[in-house]
Amino acid sequence: MNQIQIRNDNVKQQQGVRRLYRKRAKHYDLSANLYYLTGFREFAYRKQAIEMLKLKPGDTVVEIGCGTGLNFAYLQEKVGPTGKIIGVDLTGEMLERAHARCQVNGWRNVKLVEQDASTFLFPRNIDGVISTFALTLVPEYHTVISNAATALQPGKRMVLLDLQLPDWPRPLVKLGILLTSGFGVNEEIAKRHPWESMATVFGNMEKTDVYFGAVYFAMSERGTRQLQ
Repeated sequence: MNQIQIRNDNVKQQQGVRRLYRKRAKHYDLSANLYYLTGFREFAYRKQAIEMLKLKPGDTVVEIGCGTGLNFAYLQEKVGPTGKIIGVDLTGEMLERAHARCQVNGWRNVKLVEQDASTFLFPRNIDGVISTFALTLVPEYHTVISNAATALQPGKRMVLLDLQLPDWPRPLVKLGILLTSGFGVNEEIAKRHPWESMATVFGNMEKTDVYFGAVYFAMSERGTRQLQ
């Protein structure tokens, strides 16, 4: 497959994701809560991922695939009113919900950007990058990780929380994909390994699997060496 075909396929995938989340935006928060019925501790995982960033008051953090802003309250607890949160998302309808959340809570330190994550221009010398249940949906995730690593200050971290294809019996794998298909997940996407790109780009990566291997945390820290 040549580069033009790959690019065209990636564009089609992103268009499909955008259409899906435009439809889901209104009820996204409710549907996320419903996963607790399966024992899926989504909000506990989100909070844990943010803890891994080790943010401090006054820090600037970029969230890739911020959606409706479900992570903003946790991020606000870390960076405080003197810090800054930059939320990037592909879908304007999701960002409308995020903007409303900011208005209700009086968060004036949040900047929302409607853009494909692979073309987003990260500000320099940021203090953290996070993506929760989003980066796997981006075909050019390696580009996003490379750009994020370059933008981070030395000693600062990128953290991913996402789904992966677990080592389950085939019928359970199919059921898991069916349950998450409403969020754009299919088997091809579930086979992507962004954490491998993190290890390559940063030169370090720590990964932890939870929820019986279907969910993972991955963390890399920007060092002082030349990035790949």
